[in-house]
Amino acid sequence: MDFPFRAISLIWVFMLCNFTLAISSTIGVSYISRILEIQDRERAPPSLQEAAARGVLHRLLPSHTSSFEFRIVSKEQCGGGYCFMIKNHPSFRSRGDPEILISGVTGVEIVAGLHWYLKHWCGSHISWDKTGGSQLLSVPQAGFLPQLHDAGIFLQRPIPWNYYQNAVTSSYSFAWWDWKRWEKEIDWMALQGVNLPLAFTGQESIWREVFQEKFNISISELDDFFGGPAFLAWSRMGNLHGWGGPLPQSWFEQQLILQKKILGRMYELGMTPVLPAFSGNIPASLRYKFPSAKITRLGNWFSVKSDPRWCCTYLLDATDPLFVEIGKAFVERQLQEYGRTSHIYNCDTFDENTPPLDDPEYISSLGAAIFKGMQSGDNDAVWLMQGWLFSYDPFWRPPQMKALLHSVPVGKLVVLDLFAEVNPIWTTSQQFYGVPYIWCMLHNFAGNIEMYGTLDAIASGPVEARTSDNSTMVGVGMSMEGIEQNPIVYDLMSEMAFQHKKVDVKVWIELYSARRYGRLVPSIQDSWNILYHTVYNCTDGAYDKNRDVIVAFPDVDPSFISVLRGKYHHYGKPVSRKTVLKEVTDSFDQPHLWYSTSEVIHALKLFIASGDELSGSSTYRYDLVDLTRQALAKYANQLFLNVIDAFHLDDVYGVVFHSQKFLDLVEDMDTLLACHGGFLLGPWLQSAKQLAKDEEEEIQYEWNARTQITMWFDNTEERASLLRDYGNKYWSGLLRDYYGPRAAIYFKYLVESLEKGKGFRLKDWRREWVKLTNDWQSRRNIFPVESVGDALNTSKWLYNKYLLSSPDEAEE
Repeated sequence: MDFPFRAISLIWVFMLCNFTLAISSTIGVSYISRILEIQDRERAPPSLQEAAARGVLHRLLPSHTSSFEFRIVSKEQCGGGYCFMIKNHPSFRSRGDPEILISGVTGVEIVAGLHWYLKHWCGSHISWDKTGGSQLLSVPQAGFLPQLHDAGIFLQRPIPWNYYQNAVTSSYSFAWWDWKRWEKEIDWMALQGVNLPLAFTGQESIWREVFQEKFNISISELDDFFGGPAFLAWSRMGNLHGWGGPLPQSWFEQQLILQKKILGRMYELGMTPVLPAFSGNIPASLRYKFPSAKITRLGNWFSVKSDPRWCCTYLLDATDPLFVEIGKAFVERQLQEYGRTSHIYNCDTFDENTPPLDDPEYISSLGAAIFKGMQSGDNDAVWLMQGWLFSYDPFWRPPQMKALLHSVPVGKLVVLDLFAEVNPIWTTSQQFYGVPYIWCMLHNFAGNIEMYGTLDAIASGPVEARTSDNSTMVGVGMSMEGIEQNPIVYDLMSEMAFQHKKVDVKVWIELYSARRYGRLVPSIQDSWNILYHTVYNCTDGAYDKNRDVIVAFPDVDPSFISVLRGKYHHYGKPVSRKTVLKEVTDSFDQPHLWYSTSEVIHALKLFIASGDELSGSSTYRYDLVDLTRQALAKYANQLFLNVIDAFHLDDVYGVVFHSQKFLDLVEDMDTLLACHGGFLLGPWLQSAKQLAKDEEEEIQYEWNARTQITMWFDNTEERASLLRDYGNKYWSGLLRDYYGPRAAIYFKYLVESLEKGKGFRLKDWRREWVKLTNDWQSRRNIFPVESVGDALNTSKWLYNKYLLSSPDEAEE
């Protein structure tokens, strides 16, 4: 490892950690003190937690298993809070002896302390395998680890909880995971200090047992209740039913076994896994078993024609006595099956399902009944609720919001401020009207691939919320819809669980690049400084739902795309001869662009220039491919506008020329993405098929996997799904096999329209596109699961081919 980096890193960390940080509680923490005491009392024995922490070390860094000793200590030794302590081991004399002693209140604290040491003293970097994996080459050999100052490190969490996941992450990212992949993720959680993760796997088995045994619902009646493996998140929330199903018997058995392994490991590490609770979502047949029950049929949730085969689910009113009965049975069955609980349950009854009445008293009765369903099965239950409904649904005005939040005793309800890095609710709701909440970073929708972030907000937002007057904040969290993208964002957000003060991102990001690649490279640091001020500094408040034309092709008559010519101001400076897309219908969401593309192209140029020094690094190759993809994706948007421009000028040659250039770019981007395993379609499909027990299941699972990332939901012959491309991905195989052919169909109809002098045949385009999609979803062709090609040379080639002479680059 380069000595200059070591010196800079140690100076910064010494300033950060060379003192004892006093506990900084909030009003909210006092409200949850009882559940914290219960969880501390019921945690796994210290020896088991220490062994689990050693397991993480062995899987991460097997060459250094003898270099570290781990010890569980009491909260009193940590000043009454949750902390880790890192010291030079007193018995270290020679190689083979333990060198570093890490102590913590739980196994999670110990593993987080290990990560802190490896990160800040050894210059390492921990990331998902898909985003380049972990950079550990900078860690010195066993026997030569950096020694600490005499006082060591004492770092206490400023707030107790570090939450992880979103209700839909289980489908967008975890749908096809086996135990091997889950074990890696739980290790990653512990290294990041996550101690409050959702644990939703296998709950369909519990539901089936409850509805069959307690409420006389048959297996055939339940087949229509559950969604397919890739759509379980929305089946659980009552958004849909039956879509992608039915679930085979092997799925229930397999997932329940997997859930028990997941929970076992989480408990061993001292985590607090959050289990699901009853939200009111019921099988249709329950209406006939209990004809007097208050059951409402919900409205259409994004299906094309309100098709009853999978839309318009049934909701049991929380004020009906049956609600508490089902809620109690579900919690009790989980306790029976799993053997224990952490007493925290997630329930999102009103997530994209608006209550039928806005009367505060009625809403209060709903909230009280929902909680009673949990409490009847577990007297120590605490309700954890996603606060997304307060972000998007105008139904939730202050009286309605207060009624729901105050329907449960203080300390028994915790709200996730789900999108706090962009749209914080704590600031406009008087800290959730006195209810404990967790400051969360949502960041990603549907697992879309897009370089995007709000680093300044992440580095300051949690601290501002925690230190505000009368703060009810009790934790920080990552609530993304999909993982395995933008590793820099998650690296910083994870660190905020232990940061007491705002982070200087400019200083932090310089160290980040050195850790991520294992060495200091000035040109790379310059590039990351540009990226920090561009792609990772989005301040426009817009949701970053990737709508780049390649992955979210416009379903619109080109005549309705208005083209503005001449001069306009682009990022504060006049730009000539530009084309701007201005949509006058709601059938095309404009791609989100919040930065100067010319600056990002320059950052890519610097990245490529560093390739001779860093091309051996998987983390570098991932970032290089991602940055090249980002620049080319925005360039493709401009190419599409060139096509539309030519169409409006009745220029057939121009349409053909620019269309072909667009299609060539899609092919070339597919080649680029094939250069790194993190951008392949093959692993997603292969992981789905590997869970199947026979060919019939394999066909069903692959259809689920293909459908989620393309049409998503239902369609007709002439109308695409309302959720088409919501789960879009920049994956090699998907571009060449689906996105490219789809664009070619649209361009074909553009040319035909001009050549025949007739209007654009929108219905015919849709019919052919939908058929392409339906056929693709049912195909069985195989895609590579290993990367091929040289990332650096491919990036250089594409930069020179498309970006070197682009208008934006010329402006530089």
